[in-house]
Parts: sequence; structure tokens; C-alpha cells
Amino acid sequence: MIHLILGGARSGKSRYGLSVASDLAARQQVNKYFVATATSFDDEMQHRIERHQQERGKDWPLAEVPLALPEYLAQQSGPGVMLVDCLTLWLNNQFYHFPEQDFPALFQSLTEALQQCPLDVVLIANEIGLGVIPAGDVSRRFVDQAGWLNQAVAAIADRVTLVVAGIPVIVKEVQA
Repeated sequence: MIHLILGGARSGKSRYGLSVASDLAARQQVNKYFVATATSFDDEMQHRIERHQQERGKDWPLAEVPLALPEYLAQQSGPGVMLVDCLTLWLNNQFYHFPEQDFPALFQSLTEALQQCPLDVVLIANEIGLGVIPAGDVSRRFVDQAGWLNQAVAAIADRVTLVVAGIPVIVKEVQA
């Protein structure tokens, strides 16, 4: 099962994702895992990371995967529930380190790895295309890539949820 959870900044998407993944792991009586894509590059980001660590508690084994997410997913063995927070930061890391890479190929490698992963995967991503069009070229390219990444993952997801002001709204649900 692949569940994509989208939302804006401070929408409650990460909190909701923790709840979904925890409940799923408890129902299935399997282990849960947390994959963090964020890197601490300044004090403000470090505070965000610490707040997220406090919210999830210590019962989540942690893997920090800022770049090699498709490869990490390919190495997994199940059963279990994995929460990936967040795809948008993973994309940011890709954009920063490899700005000229073939993003469609990268997204395809991610979606293939997700489809082959034996764990249930809950993914968090920002829905950033709802605001004004950014003024700068780099910002516009990032917003475009983020939108295309979300579309690629949503296309293969069994469930897509948009979180608005802390309220989850189901956008897509494939019946098994």
C-alpha cells in the first residue's frame, strides 16, 4: 500500500502521517520505520527537525536518507510500515546537489522502487503549487518539479490525502 499525504506548510500533514502509519502498523502488528529526508543546514531547520523528533517519539527507528531514496526503498524487506517525511525536501536536496539531472527519470526510479517495496509506505509531501507563481527561474523550476513529482507518486498511490488546516480530505482511494 502506498499512501501519499499532501498539504501546505503547517497544515498538519506530518502529524496526520504519523497517525496513519502508527495505526496501520498497530493493526497489522508490524514494525514501523521513519525515513527523514531533511538535512540540518541552519538553526531554524535544526529546530524543525527537533520538533518533529519530539512529535514522533523514540519508538520509530530512524533512517536519514537525503538523496538515495529509490535505492533505500529497494533494499527493504517486509513486512512493516515506513513513513517518509518528506518528498519535497528530498526533491530540494536533489535540486541542490544535481540541478541538471533528468528529473523524469529520477521520478520513475522512485515510483518503481515504491511499487516494488514490500513495506506499506506513507509519504509526506508539500502541495506548493497552489500559491503565486515564483518570480525567479530556479524557484519556478522547483515548483514545476515538485508538482510533477507529486503527480507521479499520486498516479501509483493507493490512497492520496490532502490535509487542510489539520483536516484530512481523501483525494484518491483504490479499493482492494
